[in-house]
Amino acid sequence: MKSEAEPDFPTFPSPSERDLPPGRHLLLKEHLMTEIRQTETETSGAPGPAPRRRRPWLRPALVAGAVAAAVAAGVLVASPFGGGPAQAGPPSKETVKMLEDIADAARRSPAPKNVRDDQFVYIKSKVAFSSDEGLDPLHRREIWMSVDGRHTGLLHEPVNDHKNMRMEPELPLVATDTNYRNLQKLPTDPVNMLDWLRRESSGEKSADQQAFTLVGDLSRESLIPPKQAAALYLAASKIPGVELIEDAVDAEGRHGVAIAREDDGVREELIFDEKTKQYLGEREVLTEDKPFGKKGDLLADTAVLERKVVDKAGERP
Repeated sequence: MKSEAEPDFPTFPSPSERDLPPGRHLLLKEHLMTEIRQTETETSGAPGPAPRRRRPWLRPALVAGAVAAAVAAGVLVASPFGGGPAQAGPPSKETVKMLEDIADAARRSPAPKNVRDDQFVYIKSKVAFSSDEGLDPLHRREIWMSVDGRHTGLLHEPVNDHKNMRMEPELPLVATDTNYRNLQKLPTDPVNMLDWLRRESSGEKSADQQAFTLVGDLSRESLIPPKQAAALYLAASKIPGVELIEDAVDAEGRHGVAIAREDDGVREELIFDEKTKQYLGEREVLTEDKPFGKKGDLLADTAVLERKVVDKAGERP
């Protein structure tokens, strides 16, 4: 049975109540990271891909303050090889088998029925991201995203001053938008899905890492139709350097297995339940000392707690 959120929860701030339009604080963070990536590209002398617009609330900018400080101090040096491991090998048989099992579980998951364009995908999670002051305390994050990407959503993350924040649609929509209607258009064949990941991903990392990062972006705060989800994880099994971690723990303390990839001293881990193969959350860990942290430091720690379709922004299942 569905219930409305607390009376004060859906009270949307009007534009006059903020110095910036709703959602722009997050967008500025993403712009900062784009500038940092462009600075790294200029330092390396290598031509970079044209930046693609990404939804800033889908992937919060990690260590933005710390990285910005490192750039300002002139201590952030780009790798001459694009930040990726040289000649990463193909995933092991164990890794491929796990991703095949994850894909099979995704394919058998029931798809939501009779989803309307005016509905919203609600996701409740527990998250902590790194900043210039270290890893934030774990806190609740709730988001309501328009099914068709054209209706105003809502973000509730008071810790980051995003309390009851309206998320206005950013038009025109782009290929990497994670609204449900767009995800329904993605390839259902893993080879075509991998081609799509490579074509649509962007950033300063290696092409393989950028494709893997996009796998995480699609898994985190979205509702992927079963056939597309299966293709996504089978495509991940074809990305060089992807590995299996047999015991990983998400932000809720749930143990599972992780599909991971390391690049330029950072390991991204996508964590799945070992039995059900359902996505649990993710972690990002430094695997070497950096200007903004030490080896072993967490840059991100998340857990998805609930994922449903609801009728209104601000409504909880």
